[in-house]
Amino acid sequence: MKILMVLTSHDKLGATDRKTGFWLEEFAAPYYVFRDAGVELTLASVKGGQPPIDPKSDLPENQTAAMARFKKDPTAQKDLAGTAVLKGMRSEDFDAVFYPGGHGPMWDLVDNADSIALIESFYDAGKPVTAVCHAPAVLHRVMHQGAPIVKDKRVTGFANSEEEEVQLTNIVPFLVEDELKRLGGLYEKAPNWESFVITDGRLITGQNPASSTAAAQALLKLLSQHPSQG
Repeated sequence: MKILMVLTSHDKLGATDRKTGFWLEEFAAPYYVFRDAGVELTLASVKGGQPPIDPKSDLPENQTAAMARFKKDPTAQKDLAGTAVLKGMRSEDFDAVFYPGGHGPMWDLVDNADSIALIESFYDAGKPVTAVCHAPAVLHRVMHQGAPIVKDKRVTGFANSEEEEVQLTNIVPFLVEDELKRLGGLYEKAPNWESFVITDGRLITGQNPASSTAAAQALLKLLSQHPSQG
């Protein structure tokens, strides 16, 4: 089984002087779910090389077992430091694609032509697409059969109430929840910061960092049910 994980290369939080990037838990948790299951995992980012880790995601209060494992794992660190360039990735080479969130994707992946074409290629080939937290925003220009990919699909993603809690409502280009609804997605959410994942067909979305493990597990479950798709 081969899975592609796509990460942001963007490290600046809008017009502020603060740093951003991908959320470490949203990479580390799925990374180990996949690796422990024997998945052949390929990491890619917009620019290739080491993607930026959101410093807030590595604060003491945000530590998780997967993050602790990552910090003691030179193989994982080497994998992350040497991501491939997104532009060179092809859906034919993988069984599924997984997008971790963090605020970074809101700037360099949501309107990225290579990412949009890649997701459409995966989906049109009958292969699952998974996105967690802010990453469902990367779906906002993705089309399927002439309509937004999320139209009439049950979806979740970072909630407006969660964005308010981190006080970035006026910094992000758009709110994930609002955009998914605007596109015709059937948006659902759990209480703030609780794990919540929706699988609708071959589209899997997770609400927040706590949903990372469950989203990765949902993808493996979907792939095991439809091995012929790979």
